[in-house]
Order: sequence, then C-alpha cells, then structure tokens
Amino acid sequence: NDLGFEARSYTGSQAGLITDSTHGKARIIDVTPGRIQSAIADGAIAIVAGFQGVAQDTKDITTLGRGGSDTSAVAVAAAIGADRCDIYTDVDGVYTTDPRIEAKARKLSKVSYEEMLEMASLGAKVLQTRSVELAMAYHVPVRVLSSFVEPGEAPGQGTIVCDEEEIMEKRIVSGVAYSRDEAKISLFGLPDHPGVSSEIFGALAEANVNVDMIAQSHARTAGTANMEFTVGKRDAAQAVEIMRANQATIGFEDLAVDEDVAKVSVIGVGMRSHTGVAAAMFKALKEKGVNIQVITTSEIKISVLIEAAYTELAVRALHAVYGLDQL
Repeated sequence: NDLGFEARSYTGSQAGLITDSTHGKARIIDVTPGRIQSAIADGAIAIVAGFQGVAQDTKDITTLGRGGSDTSAVAVAAAIGADRCDIYTDVDGVYTTDPRIEAKARKLSKVSYEEMLEMASLGAKVLQTRSVELAMAYHVPVRVLSSFVEPGEAPGQGTIVCDEEEIMEKRIVSGVAYSRDEAKISLFGLPDHPGVSSEIFGALAEANVNVDMIAQSHARTAGTANMEFTVGKRDAAQAVEIMRANQATIGFEDLAVDEDVAKVSVIGVGMRSHTGVAAAMFKALKEKGVNIQVITTSEIKISVLIEAAYTELAVRALHAVYGLDQL
C-alpha cells in the first residue's frame, strides 16, 4: 500500500483453501478462489497466507505440514488458472546436483514434473513432493527462483518445472540426488514361503512407517531367505521394535540395523529410451571403490544404497560420468 498499490490480505480460510481435518499435515481438498479473483478483477494484489486452510467438516483452521507454503501456492495458481506459479526460495533454481558437494553442478533451465518429483523424494530439498504432485496433476508450470534476485522476466532466471513435452532436449540423466536420512534393516533366516513379505510390511504400514528400498536374497540354509529394507533414520528404532514384536509370527532368526548408509540416485526421463545408464553407474562406482548394498530402479531413476562415508565421492563420480558438468 505504501508503494501506491492496493493490497488485500487473506487467511487460508478466507482464500478458500479447503482441507481435510488432519491437523498438522492436512491435505487440500478444494480451492474456492472467489475472493482472490474479485481482488484481482478490481486491480488489487491478493496476499494469501500459505501453509493453512479450513477443515471441510469441522470448519477448524488447519495447517498443511511440511511443504505447505509451496503446496498452497500451487493450489491457488491452479484454482485461478494462472499461467505460472513462481516460488522464491533460498536457491536460484534446480541444479544437476548439490553445488555444496560438486562445484561443477549446473543450473537446469527446465526440468520435467516427473524428474522433479523423483529429485524431491530422493533428497533434493528445492521443492517438496506435495507441491510438485499438485503442479503435475493440474499442469501448472512452476518457476523456482532465489529470494535474493529482483522479480521479473530476465532471461535465464530460475528453473521451470513443466511437462516433459515442453523440454526440447531430453537429457539421459538430469541430476544426481542423495539422502543421508536412511537406515537399513536386515532380517536373516526368513521362512521362504508366500505371505512373509505381507506380514513384514503390513506391520510397518499399520504403524505408518514408510519403507523405501527392498532387496531379498536366498540364504545358505535351504527354505530360508534374507531381506533388507530401508526406512528413514527417525523411524529406525520403531521399525526394529515392530519387527522384534512380530518375530514369532514372521519367523526370522535374527535382525540387524545399520544407520551408517546413504542413498544416491541418478534421475532422467531420457532413461526410458537409452540403454547402458545402469552399467555406467555401476562402473563409475566400482572404479571409485564404492560397494553397492541395495539397488532399486524405476523408469526414470536408479538408486543405490552405499556406505555413508562414500556419499560425496559417489555423487561427484556420477555427476562426471554422465557429463552433467558440461551442460
């Protein structure tokens, strides 16, 4: 207002952000942006409090939990049919990897929703997965910019997160992500028959423990198997407790937990149409003497679990082998 513009402020409730009633981590059900649209139509600037909404059934004020500000921004952008949602944060875009680990990391001008979703879930902290999921569902382009640059349309500013079709040159690998928030739980001497996995992961699911990587192998004793899976470090103690409590039902012989591990991943939509990505990854890690403990893959990502001490070495080796420092 002091600058000569009319501004109108709204709480999440006034802005029409309707959520479920899960306090502390509510999910957005709908946005009714009537008041925001009226303000814009009047030539005013609408200022909306992020991170909050109103419960559909109880009408209580709710908060959206981790990533709530980005999520509410994308939800409002989708509801009013905005051309784009600009998110100002503490970095000036999405990089090929963490610049604090690899000085040769390059800022990407564009990245697909799917790649950003994988990067966010695999350790990159630029955007939260919820906001990217929402942007992808409603096809809202999101531009990530630094809070310390002047707003505007200067060429090369930030990174645009958009549909894959809008990216002219699809790189085989777009980025290398890592996460040190991992704990590996190993179960030895499992009975090798149908239903064992269901008992293990059913018990963890009931306690809301999220499981990430899973690997199973035959044990030396006939009719038994060994299984390894990862959970977040803060869930490790609870996961071990649950396994111990269900040991008789599941029937495993012994258990071990290792929190000195890290997950390193390579991500890229180009993997769908190119071969040899995994081979290049494994060769690069072998040459650096990095041992792989668990491997998981999807169409556009390969993740490996390694000893935590080798995290930075692995990130730099993979960044170089895919030529990401030459973008």
